[in-house]
Amino acid sequence: MILTVWRHGEAGSAATDRQRELTDRGCDDIGYGCHQFHEHCAARSLAAPGLILYSEWRRTTETAEIIASAFTHARSERCEALIPGSRLQQVDAALEHCLADSRCPDHILLVSHQPLVSRLVDYYLGDGGQVAPLAPGGLATLQLDAPAFACASLLFSAQPPQYEISR
Repeated sequence: MILTVWRHGEAGSAATDRQRELTDRGCDDIGYGCHQFHEHCAARSLAAPGLILYSEWRRTTETAEIIASAFTHARSERCEALIPGSRLQQVDAALEHCLADSRCPDHILLVSHQPLVSRLVDYYLGDGGQVAPLAPGGLATLQLDAPAFACASLLFSAQPPQYEISR
């Protein structure tokens, strides 16, 4: 399975953390990032994401909506395991649930928050530091054998504003 972990775009201020909306720059970064992400996947003959799972918080929902508009064939679903404060094992369980579904696509994309996004990448790779901490709008794409510690290899990562590949 291909797994992409994508941090929400840049967000502004709000009365509560969960209500923070994407800034114009955050929207632009994600929109451009979708274009670059499509190119990076195509260059590696990787399937486009078929499922987008996201935190229900405002900025991640908006990020997922932008991504879904670029990958219109993908299903989008809220995922409780991706809200701030979630544990890695909750994400593992959510992915296991997806894998048990006969409709599970070859490429799943997760949209969440720091520090969870960078912790997930390090956990699945089994080693911290292979990927720089994901900035707002940053992403990492992994080949995941199973949703468990050290069961992935890095395909590529990219950060805004240019979304150039880091490996």
